[in-house]
Amino acid sequence: MLKKPSIPKGTRDFSPVEVTRRTYIMDTIKGAFNTFGFQPIETPSFENSETLMGKYGEEGDRLIFKILNSGDFLSKVPDDLYTEKDSGKITPKISEKALRYDLTVPFARYVVQHQNEITFPFKRYQIQPVWRADRPQKGRFREFFQCDADVVGSTSLWQEVELVQLYDTVFSKLKLDGVTIKMNNRKILSGIAEMIGAEDKLIDFTVALDKLDKIGEEKVKTEMLEKGIDESAIKKLQPLFSVAGNASEKLATLKNLLSVSAIGQEGISELEFIVNALETLQLSAATLEIDVTLARGLNYYTGAIFEVAAPQGVDMGSVGGGGRYDDLTGIFGMKDMSGVGISFGLDRIYLVLEELNLFPETVTVTTKVLFINFGEKEALYAMQAILKLREAGISAELYPDTAKMGKQMGYADKRDIPFVVLAGESEMKEGSYTLKNMKSGEQETVSMDRLFSKIK
Repeated sequence: MLKKPSIPKGTRDFSPVEVTRRTYIMDTIKGAFNTFGFQPIETPSFENSETLMGKYGEEGDRLIFKILNSGDFLSKVPDDLYTEKDSGKITPKISEKALRYDLTVPFARYVVQHQNEITFPFKRYQIQPVWRADRPQKGRFREFFQCDADVVGSTSLWQEVELVQLYDTVFSKLKLDGVTIKMNNRKILSGIAEMIGAEDKLIDFTVALDKLDKIGEEKVKTEMLEKGIDESAIKKLQPLFSVAGNASEKLATLKNLLSVSAIGQEGISELEFIVNALETLQLSAATLEIDVTLARGLNYYTGAIFEVAAPQGVDMGSVGGGGRYDDLTGIFGMKDMSGVGISFGLDRIYLVLEELNLFPETVTVTTKVLFINFGEKEALYAMQAILKLREAGISAELYPDTAKMGKQMGYADKRDIPFVVLAGESEMKEGSYTLKNMKSGEQETVSMDRLFSKIK
């Protein structure tokens, strides 16, 4: 008995409707990228293992899909190493390439490799799939697309302002109102750690703080205690748990709390610049919020940190994120190349639009009109009209077989094709076409010109 075919966990097949809707989102994002002056690049789906490994931390490295070398890959493994059965030692011997884990490290490699061809500041966008050996769950897959925009070679905070505007533009075009762009700064987090005397435990402190909205204040404090942050330090944090108000008001509170921290004041000043500029420029679909607990990618980001939350009432994680990094290309030996970038979560944006019923009806329409096949002569007559319709940019098709009328009409109905054209002997004699509106059921005999106008 043949085994039923299946696909790997964390991957998906996409139906024509799903592909059309995903393309709609990607085209919207791509259009905004182009409008903001970003240039497209593409990198290979797999890289040399040495390019990827060691760039994402121990956990990230574990999630990288390795590609086995071609041929007899085990022949290069010494017998003693094979006997040890230590996968960490064996893997470099049998796998020299890996599927990309994200678009950022390949981008860093691209910048270093092509630095003499690039004009800096370099504004690039990239929309390609990535792969992670993660545990699949809602909104998280092992194969998924990333939609990234980055600027490297500039320390100007106007780039951060533009990236917030870019988020707002895309969500506005998608009619996705009510998203919240949360913003923080690595320097503020460093200032807080300095204030409470926990500079040496910055990572532990921020990882716990980042969970405030998920596990609550008391559990955050417990986790900090478990990480070796003493009670007196945690008491100094108390005002942070109740920072409230709009972006400007929160920054004013932070400025007072971190008055003794030079690094903290620097981070506040940077956020003030961004907030003040955006208050003047104004956002249309999104709300800007200062979130002092936001600490995503702390090992990576050095300045502003962004995370985009779905509208209230939608059970979904972040639909985008990013931030400022001071040394993107340093991992490949090219120092002092500051950059800032953001990413759109295509799959999660899709799920949000679907849940809120925000996909335009026109997005799912493929063929606009189907011509019924009555026979060879009639089909040729129909094909002449189909040719003219296609030249005018109207999607049209002929049912390929001379099947029963009911079957052909059923095909149009199942495909949600809005118009059907019947062209038999009488229509051929008159040079006309019988057009049927599948929704209303109305039909009329029309000329070619009238056929065009009715379908449009």
